Amino acid sequence: MNRLWTPAWIARHVAMVVLVTGFLGLGWWQVSRAAAGNAISWGYAVEWPIFAGFVVFVWWREVRHTLRGRAETTDAPGQASAPAGTPADAPTRPVVRRPVRVARGSAAADGAEDGDLAAYNHYLQWLNDNPGAKPGDYPG
Repeated sequence: MNRLWTPAWIARHVAMVVLVTGFLGLGWWQVSRAAAGNAISWGYAVEWPIFAGFVVFVWWREVRHTLRGRAETTDAPGQASAPAGTPADAPTRPVVRRPVRVARGSAAADGAEDGDLAAYNHYLQWLNDNPGAKPGDYPG
């Protein structure tokens, strides 16, 4: 529970209270405008409490995520523990894997260059050798 009382979390708690109070206040303001005859304000009177509910939903989800993250790294009975070989205080993070590169065709496997690739490399070499030239000036 102490994890929710760091300076960053205190700022999140304050922001949640300010946003919810502000959104509900704006909703009440729209209700008063709608009661005065502004028909479109009825729609806004419904939207502002929904925005406040969304702020509470995100805040509650982050609180649960933070508390759940701490529970996974402790070795209390009935709770999940960190994988074997990792320190107890190390945060668990998803593994990032690199993509697998597969050579296409037998030409790439044999080391021979593709005809289109060779032509493109020749074009790039020509552009490099002629820095002031335009691509339309290429003789090939």
